[in-house]
Amino acid sequence: MSAITRTWDRFIMLVEPAGAWAGLLLIRLLLAWEFGTAGFGKLAGDNWFGRVQHNFPFPFNLLPVEVDWFIATWVEILGSLGLALGLFTRFWAFSLVVVTVVAIFGVHWPEQWDSLGELWRGYAVTNDGFGNYRIPLLFIAMLLPLFFFGPGKLSLDYLLSRKLRRP
Repeated sequence: MSAITRTWDRFIMLVEPAGAWAGLLLIRLLLAWEFGTAGFGKLAGDNWFGRVQHNFPFPFNLLPVEVDWFIATWVEILGSLGLALGLFTRFWAFSLVVVTVVAIFGVHWPEQWDSLGELWRGYAVTNDGFGNYRIPLLFIAMLLPLFFFGPGKLSLDYLLSRKLRRP
């Protein structure tokens, strides 16, 4: 084993335990900020879902626009609080994935596209008429580890699970 390999192994042994505590915390806090900002923006703003609801996937395209607005607003607000605290993290991660998928279909997906090349042009941060689904897709990619692995040890979920498992 080379000196570089041994040094790398020692480094990993030092940082790996910290990952269980802090690794997912930064993802949770960033997503909490983003979804909280979106939710409070909806809470203070006007309901514009009527212009895009026809693009929502089933069953959200069948609900009254006010119900969709209420669901999106409060899932984003309560979900951001849950992510920040690490409380019911898997539930909120899944719920926010659903809200984000609806947002991609309703707002961020290209109106029309004829090829995968045109669809790929929508993987952008600006809207040039080809969609704008890059950031929501990145949010989903960040939510999935929280759903599958949980919030990490620096969370209320972890503390509660330890308390509930004690005799």
